[in-house]
Amino acid sequence: MHSDDTDPAHHDENVYDALATADDDGRWAFGTGFDAGTAEIDAPVPEGVDRADLAAYCLMLADDALIAAQRLAGWTAKAPELEEDVALANIALDLLGQARVLLSRAGHLGAAEPFRAGPQDDEDVLTYFRDDRGFRNVTLVETDLGDFGRTIAWILVLSSWRLALMQRLTGSRDPVLAAVAGKAVKELAYHRDYAAQWTLRLGDGTELSHARMQAGLDDVWPFVEELFLPHDVERRLAEAGVAVDPAELRGEVDGVLEQVLPLATLTRPERAAVGLVGGRGGRDGVHTESLGTVLAVMQSLARAHPEATW
Repeated sequence: MHSDDTDPAHHDENVYDALATADDDGRWAFGTGFDAGTAEIDAPVPEGVDRADLAAYCLMLADDALIAAQRLAGWTAKAPELEEDVALANIALDLLGQARVLLSRAGHLGAAEPFRAGPQDDEDVLTYFRDDRGFRNVTLVETDLGDFGRTIAWILVLSSWRLALMQRLTGSRDPVLAAVAGKAVKELAYHRDYAAQWTLRLGDGTELSHARMQAGLDDVWPFVEELFLPHDVERRLAEAGVAVDPAELRGEVDGVLEQVLPLATLTRPERAAVGLVGGRGGRDGVHTESLGTVLAVMQSLARAHPEATW
């Protein structure tokens, strides 16, 4: 899976570049290295596609990346080694860059208006001024990362699933989704490679590292099933050539895990999936209490000083 162009040392948007980047107003912002390329955020909605559906789908993909990035940011200055500190920060920044473009697209399509209370940019409104019921992320990304073994299992599952998704979205009829996917594929290939290498090291390492890696995989497993459950919005947009039916991704994700887990001497868990509540899950705004913890940290400053700029 590994190639030089996905190695963090060869990333144009590595952690140091991103930290040194400012926006047009001279303000420092995470994730500013990512843009949608030649696609404009205000590109017309493809013919025959419902505007509200497209906005909702952009929020789904953005929220997955945004909450995952916030979770990974919790490893800053806490990783086992400095190299892993930088690697996890890179992964978080990649995801945050994807989220920013998708949030801006969703905002342009009208998703920010129900939450707007001031002159903030769409992406800020959607990031800082929605409550948990307004978020559309899958449950996996909001869960506590736990120790390093669980974090690696979490990245392996998430990146394998999101990479399969983005590879297909490069052919989306929506130019912004296609552009985001085109760049995200390279980033996610590195994320998956990083997680796979660490899965092998820990799983096929010492008795303790094997046990911790297996325990982490066991903890993550109940949240995997939701990744492949199609929402009505996804079904409609998939039929319109804009989105991807997540049920189509299962074979590819299973193939990655079937390749990595045996080499790491790990056992595929047999644990019941976390059930939906009345048939509703994260895509419908039904979340675990873990999301509230994430949002309390992520949103506290903006909510305390809603008119502030920096």
